[in-house]
Amino acid sequence: MTRRVLLGGAGLASALLLLVLGAALRPLVISETSTPATVLTPTEIGFVQDMAGHHQQALILVQRLAADVDPTVRGLADQIADAQRLEIGMMLGWLRLAGATSTNPRPMAWMPAGHHTTASTTMPGMATGTDLDALTRARGADAESMFLRLMYRHHQGGVAMAQAFDQLAAGGPVEQAARDMISTQSQESGIIGLLIAQRTPSG
Repeated sequence: MTRRVLLGGAGLASALLLLVLGAALRPLVISETSTPATVLTPTEIGFVQDMAGHHQQALILVQRLAADVDPTVRGLADQIADAQRLEIGMMLGWLRLAGATSTNPRPMAWMPAGHHTTASTTMPGMATGTDLDALTRARGADAESMFLRLMYRHHQGGVAMAQAFDQLAAGGPVEQAARDMISTQSQESGIIGLLIAQRTPSG
């Protein structure tokens, strides 16, 4: 083996060693400026936490609806529950990715004052404990009317929350989900309104 070959091999080995050392030492001598992208903004986290809780009460309303109600009302209730259950799963998934809790320690703090008339910590459209207890006891036509009124108010509150968030958001999947909620719940509110009108005595 010639001296030139030996020197060439040694040079190649030295170059490889420098490359390995450079890669290993790079984090120590060069500051890393890139940071992980934010999964959700604070406003998005607050909205998602509150809307997930709002949706969960819709499921409670459906659960407390008596079994002897009109099949049309029952079918609508089940449709609402299915849609909101899927959205709850989506929102809880976002919160897990963001490392956020499922409940908001400061409810409605993300929503600017003036967007709703209730206390700042109360989500609009929510039924009270008294409302829920009365729905649990109601049967037949009384249960239908009570459920429809409570769910209509609940949906109107959810739409108001989503519209307020839409004004604050700057794009992304959470804003698109909010717009989908506005569309879906507005359509369902229209159906609920018709069902209420059918059950309201004329003149």
